[in-house]
Amino acid sequence: MSIHPDPLINRLNVLGEPLASCCFDPITGYFRNGFCHTDNQDIGLHTVCAEMSAEFLSFSQKIGNDLISPLPELGFPGLQPGDFWCICVTRWVEAYEANMAPRIKLSACHQATLAYVPLDVLMDYAI
Repeated sequence: MSIHPDPLINRLNVLGEPLASCCFDPITGYFRNGFCHTDNQDIGLHTVCAEMSAEFLSFSQKIGNDLISPLPELGFPGLQPGDFWCICVTRWVEAYEANMAPRIKLSACHQATLAYVPLDVLMDYAI
């Protein structure tokens, strides 16, 4: 999927509305601006605003994406259950297929997510 290089051009969510913020504490997003904006440089497509659960964090850690451990050198505080974070759409799909998908904030999920997950599936996980 080709995405315009300016993330502010891509401001629609999966509902076709203006993209809402995902989280500012901790500050999330590929651009660390609190939104799940994306562009062609975002290879992982960090477009899903997910609420972290202990189950999802453990699942993600076990398959090689440790979101729990802080990385101060990268400004990453580590996540806890209840935090919101822009995660890769493919990671969300992996979790969905393993019955471990976290709940999501639909209004903050970028429209590019729809190239990978149908809206009706996303709605089943909406907060």
